[in-house]
Amino acid sequence: MTLTRPELVTDYTLSRSDIAHFAEHGFVKLKNVLSPETIAAYEPEITGKVIELNTQDLPLDERDTYGKAFLQVMNLWQDSEQVLDFVSSPRLARIAAQLLGVQSVRLYHDQALYKESGGGVTPWHADQYYWPFTTDRCVTVWVPLQETPMEMGPLSFAAGSHVFEHGRDLPISDESEQVLQQALADQDFTEVSEPYELGEVSYHLGWTFHHAPPNTTDVPRRVMTIIYVDAAMEIAPPVNSFQEADLATWMPGNQPGEPISSPLNPVLY
Repeated sequence: MTLTRPELVTDYTLSRSDIAHFAEHGFVKLKNVLSPETIAAYEPEITGKVIELNTQDLPLDERDTYGKAFLQVMNLWQDSEQVLDFVSSPRLARIAAQLLGVQSVRLYHDQALYKESGGGVTPWHADQYYWPFTTDRCVTVWVPLQETPMEMGPLSFAAGSHVFEHGRDLPISDESEQVLQQALADQDFTEVSEPYELGEVSYHLGWTFHHAPPNTTDVPRRVMTIIYVDAAMEIAPPVNSFQEADLATWMPGNQPGEPISSPLNPVLY
């Protein structure tokens, strides 16, 4: 039985300024992409799956910086028809295709990022460090499942940094936070740090540098992310162990030099 809410299959109207902002700055924040009712319909299932599938059992004070940043659970859609329904949304996928300027997009994978109460900083990084792709036509959709004030640790972007190649070889770490904080400041990239309203969603390119402050509230910051890629994307030879793992995990049976064709990466729009 389908669980799709009508909103998830209807179009969202992007303005020319939205598309221009994304092209210039490497990200865009969009208000009222999802209604409070739609978020309320899916949040309990997503949160329940995070609790069920989470494998992090160390106390916060015993984890490294990456572990303190968030609980990370990937491809929830494989364990939940309701989550599959959410991440396959034509509404969300069409926005991605329009922003990327491509005919259609595939699902790469999803990941829930739950920053616990007391969770630490998410260091500066670019997502595409982890992905073996030949072009930059890939985007992360960041969907908060609650109103997200600054105290809860919303995503912050270095506007225009998708064209900055320094630091692209750094994984999320104390080093990436230190090196990129300085390098981005030296290049005068403006850091955009703003709260998210309920229903507000952001899209950022794979090479856009971003980070997030700690969660100093007494409730977790619940966020669902979805990575969409150009449906014609070809696989690049992996340049680090994370990309090797991504190729094996998210694109099984595919090889470098080939277009993505794994059944785990369906065309959505």
